[in-house]
Amino acid sequence: MHLEEMKKEIEMLVLEKGFYNKPEDVPKKLLFAFVELGEASDAWKKGKTEEVIAEELIDVIFYVLDTSRLTCPSINMDEMFQKKLEKNKKRAYQYGEGHRSKSM
Repeated sequence: MHLEEMKKEIEMLVLEKGFYNKPEDVPKKLLFAFVELGEASDAWKKGKTEEVIAEELIDVIFYVLDTSRLTCPSINMDEMFQKKLEKNKKRAYQYGEGHRSKSM
């Protein structure tokens, strides 16, 4: 399944379950994504199974894709993913890591 297909599946779920679905709900959705990321981190620190950690990470993806549906509906997330991946491939080795000392 591609990102755009996932977005459509998530939209159907959101509508079916009566979850937040308005542009003014975007901050909540981003906060929930952050909370789920924290839950994934906590699960990893506590030595939970890979499946438990993966489920929390999928929750993050759900919220991010659903947010993209409300904030940038005309953007194809599959194409954007490819574009961003290609951009990142062109970055220098350890791009953005310059704040670390060379001895690390």
